Amino acid sequence: MPWHFNCGGTERAYTWDMPTPVLATKLHVPASRPQIVPRPRLLERLNEGLDSGRKLTLACAPAGFGKTTLLSEWIAHSRRRNPEVRVAWLSLDEGDKDPSRFLTYVVAALQGIDADIGPETMSLLPNPQVLPVEPALTALINDVSRVGREIILVLDDYHAIRARPIHEALNFLLDHLPPQLHLAVASRSDPPLSLARLRSRGELTELRAADLRFTADEAADFLNRVMGLGLSTDDIAALETRTEGWIAGLQLAALSMRDHKDIAGFIRAFTGSHRFVIDYLMEEVLQHQAADVRSFLLNTSVLDRLTGPLCEAVTGLDGGSGMLENLERDNLFVVPLDDRRQWYRYHHLFADVLRSRILKEQPDRVPALHHIASEWYERNDLPEDAVKHALAAEDFGRAADLMEWALPAIRRTRQDAVLLGWLKTLPDEVVRRRPVLSVFCAWMLLVSGDLEAVESRLRDAERRLASGAGTSVNGEEFRTLPVTIAIYRASLAQALGDAAGTAEHARQALELAQPGDYLSHGAAAGFLGLASWASGDLETAQRTFSDAVTSLHAAGNIADELGSTIVLSDMWIVRGRLHEARRIYERALQLATAQGEPVPQSLADLHVGIGELQCELGDLEAAKQHLKTSTALGARASLTENRYRWFVAMARVSEIEGDPDGAIELLGQAERLYLRGFLPEVRPISALKARIWIAQGRFAEAERWANEHRLTAGDDVRYLLEFGHITLARLRIAQYKVNRQGSELHEAVELLGRMLEAAEAGGRTGSVNEILVLQALAHEAQGQMRRALVPLKRVLALAEPEGYVRLFIDGGTPMAVLLDEAARQGIFTDYVRRLRRAFAKSQGESPNIQPIAEPLSERELQVLKLLITGLSGPEIARQLFVSVNTLRTHTKHIFAKLEVNSRAAAVRRAEEQGLV
Repeated sequence: MPWHFNCGGTERAYTWDMPTPVLATKLHVPASRPQIVPRPRLLERLNEGLDSGRKLTLACAPAGFGKTTLLSEWIAHSRRRNPEVRVAWLSLDEGDKDPSRFLTYVVAALQGIDADIGPETMSLLPNPQVLPVEPALTALINDVSRVGREIILVLDDYHAIRARPIHEALNFLLDHLPPQLHLAVASRSDPPLSLARLRSRGELTELRAADLRFTADEAADFLNRVMGLGLSTDDIAALETRTEGWIAGLQLAALSMRDHKDIAGFIRAFTGSHRFVIDYLMEEVLQHQAADVRSFLLNTSVLDRLTGPLCEAVTGLDGGSGMLENLERDNLFVVPLDDRRQWYRYHHLFADVLRSRILKEQPDRVPALHHIASEWYERNDLPEDAVKHALAAEDFGRAADLMEWALPAIRRTRQDAVLLGWLKTLPDEVVRRRPVLSVFCAWMLLVSGDLEAVESRLRDAERRLASGAGTSVNGEEFRTLPVTIAIYRASLAQALGDAAGTAEHARQALELAQPGDYLSHGAAAGFLGLASWASGDLETAQRTFSDAVTSLHAAGNIADELGSTIVLSDMWIVRGRLHEARRIYERALQLATAQGEPVPQSLADLHVGIGELQCELGDLEAAKQHLKTSTALGARASLTENRYRWFVAMARVSEIEGDPDGAIELLGQAERLYLRGFLPEVRPISALKARIWIAQGRFAEAERWANEHRLTAGDDVRYLLEFGHITLARLRIAQYKVNRQGSELHEAVELLGRMLEAAEAGGRTGSVNEILVLQALAHEAQGQMRRALVPLKRVLALAEPEGYVRLFIDGGTPMAVLLDEAARQGIFTDYVRRLRRAFAKSQGESPNIQPIAEPLSERELQVLKLLITGLSGPEIARQLFVSVNTLRTHTKHIFAKLEVNSRAAAVRRAEEQGLV
């Protein structure tokens, strides 16, 4: 949309499909090392659990017991046993605390195995605060069930998860785990899962600290073969006893012993608790490293990820890549994150100790290191990491500068999540001192639904501007700030249903915008169009919105341009011009496809719009295909304010397919995803629910809806209530057919008459069509067939050129009776015949479609396909390189063979015959 600037962040990480790690998203597993200690006793237990179909493998022990290493080796072993096994490995951290993010990573891991897993699940994850966990997981489980191979999903470092909703989600997954999926969890503490139930059912394989400790033989193998120490049997036994088989302790001890001459003395002195051992051995390890290695370890400990150039910047020394390779070769607790050995990380425990050490020895050095890292990430165009280290250095001024510099790209790529996270981390006083950040903080509040707090932030910015104290490193953002404030106030007014206020602030923005500031002109024109739309003035709304699209195109803001075309299409639908709406969608689809990855969500939204149109045109299979395509595209993109529409469209499909309860559930999800403030609420989701209840005969629920929204037949008619009032009329007609109370039908007829007059005056032919259908049904309910045919004839005349189908089928058996009568009286015979076939198809009958007597030639088929596009006659002639007269001759022959007398009828007949 042109009047707001959405965003959605990306995460950098890795995935693994044995045997080679490959770059992907948020997923990594430690690369297999050539020198490991074979642990057949543990591998046998793990294999036994996998082979017997147990749901969960749990490796639970304190840090340093080799959980990750064991699971990594087990997976490699499992792949050797069965090459068809596929593995998804997800390493967790403290940042994975909301269920939406967690499930996104799980899906990303599984999609590394099969790209068809999870697109529907991803479409359910746009808002962590209202995440529909069970539907999202149900969709994921169904996708996995269709995969014809065994999958192991590993969740490493699960102890980092503190969020109860994630634990509940995992319990749900375990309860409904498909047989080909096995879950493996590594954790330092017992996860709050249903372990007792799984244990009692024989569905759990457990490895605890006592199981993971090195035996004497394993310790000997590790110390002598892997670490090359050449210890005696007695020394090994003593050290194994001192460490109680604690693998990290053995490794630290081995590193310390490398340069000790008195090995026996060292082992005798080696004693204490795990924490003491860590402190003691780290002291020994660091002291026995060369000065340059020790300095490198401490200075780079502030980094979450390590790469040669970054380490060189932080240490001020060359050879960063070589040093990382040496550390890995010497088993100094570095873990490669890719198979090219370009990125690494420290073992978590090792990193903790290093950071503790540098904070103790050089506390003043740490902020400087973060500052250097921030500068390096800035130079390498990695703003998220640059901001992160600036915040870690508590250099909030620099962090704010970086945020302001990144704003144009964030707005252009619609990454709200990134900006929101930044603004939450900055101290509030820093945000308030910077008018640019204050304004965008207001936007974040608006998109999150906290409308009451928006105006306060905008006033903060205005006060700073008025006092002359406000500055910004981004001069362009600062210069246009008054325009942006006016645009956001227009958005706030729109969210509050204040059409007059929306128009007032939008006009102010237009007055403030400089010539050539196409983005501001587009946003302001967009809100003026919305104000006109909310008042029911569709002609003005469309004209203004077309200006907005032109400005956005000139600004190069393709994502918002595409969002605006979606609104334009909606307006054409309100005006009853389905073909024009479809043509706009298809042109926008071509533009979005040409753009590629920068606008995948806009592409997804366009497919939803086309799917909704296909529903109305009676092509349910095409509608479902477009919705499926939208789901696949939306899974790879940041989700926008339009995401709720997918659920509305899918609810329509479910209703048509005879699943009203499923439709109600989908509409409930749409309600949770709906964000106020973007578009006038002309088709409230609650009214869509009420329509399904009416069709089910659940009048009490529908009546309750009408009462809650204070809708009565005596209300003044206005556009924003039009859809609700039409729904109320549907309710009264349905009630009359059951109760036969004349007052109910009188209310409906009187209300429909007033609405028809208003809709005709406003040029809202889409509403006119529905009102006429209901008038016909009201007369039919009274047995007044002659009177019913009057509005029916009018609506057939309006609907036939646009190809409406569901408008009539939704009328059910009474409408079928009316159409039969219309056919007998020769009213729009071709169109009525097509509608009756659609009725038969919807009821599972096989319509009797007579084949055409003479087939169309190849040239006539070419002409026919162009007739469907909606192009004018001269445009078609130019495409075919023929004269208009020649085209007319072809068209005359087509009409004769299809036995029709209009272009629209020809298209319908061709669709029936499967010619197009």
